[in-house]
Amino acid sequence: MPIMAVEIQNRTALPSTAAQPERPLGRAMSRGARLKCPSCGKGRIFKSYLKVRETCSACREELHHHRADDAPPYFTVFIVGHIVVPAILSVEMALAPPLWMHFTAWIPLTLAMTLLLLPMTKGALVGLQWSLRMHGFNPNNESASDA
Repeated sequence: MPIMAVEIQNRTALPSTAAQPERPLGRAMSRGARLKCPSCGKGRIFKSYLKVRETCSACREELHHHRADDAPPYFTVFIVGHIVVPAILSVEMALAPPLWMHFTAWIPLTLAMTLLLLPMTKGALVGLQWSLRMHGFNPNNESASDA
């Protein structure tokens, strides 16, 4: 019997998620990818190109907790690379254009895709962190620090 009492104590010691509002992962990431607040979907998530707002202007949700770090560039390079490299190889095999044509076509396309996808990727990652209550996005977690 003492073992069961310990198990029950451990279960009750865990924070309850029943009282917390639901945060659907797909919806939060979709809103973030559209550069909107993951909570309400109305306010803008960025105040400049990649600078996340402190709080949402529409719902006042705190967004400063995010810790995207190097993940957005990594995923952006991964996505762009998986689109551009097969396209380059296909064009080379089908048309065999001169090298200068490759440079004039693929370098601007790669840069444009990267610069367009980077904010969307970062917004989706902020939405992921908000949905999973990571890095201080959980209002019931007193031990979360902003450092």
